Amino acid sequence: MNLESPKVSVSKTPEDTFNFISDIKNFEALMPENISKFEVLGEDKFLFALKGMPEIILKKKETIPPNKIVFGAAGGKIDFSLTAVISESDPEKSDVQLQFSGDFNPMMAMMIKSPISKFIETLVTNLPKVV
Repeated sequence: MNLESPKVSVSKTPEDTFNFISDIKNFEALMPENISKFEVLGEDKFLFALKGMPEIILKKKETIPPNKIVFGAAGGKIDFSLTAVISESDPEKSDVQLQFSGDFNPMMAMMIKSPISKFIETLVTNLPKVV
């Protein structure tokens, strides 16, 4: 299953945006209002939980400055990745899109498609407000 967020424009250079997203502590500010838990587990790993959902641990897997950051599931039953794609739109602006990719059975995909779509849309929509 592959999902993409809408693209948002951020009033920062791609380097500044990349640095913000690379710092996992900043994800707390991007989370939806229904977050029930957020915990930094290391320099490249954090745990979060939304109300009514299981805890998820995300780990930074790959970085290609200043254009791409890949986070992946660290442990748990579900294997997926969340990729931030950053591109320059002006010298002082960047566009950001989140891409979610996971291998799920059809029943699971049907159940999680809507909540995950809303989740990545919330993350990317909050980005211009907090960077």
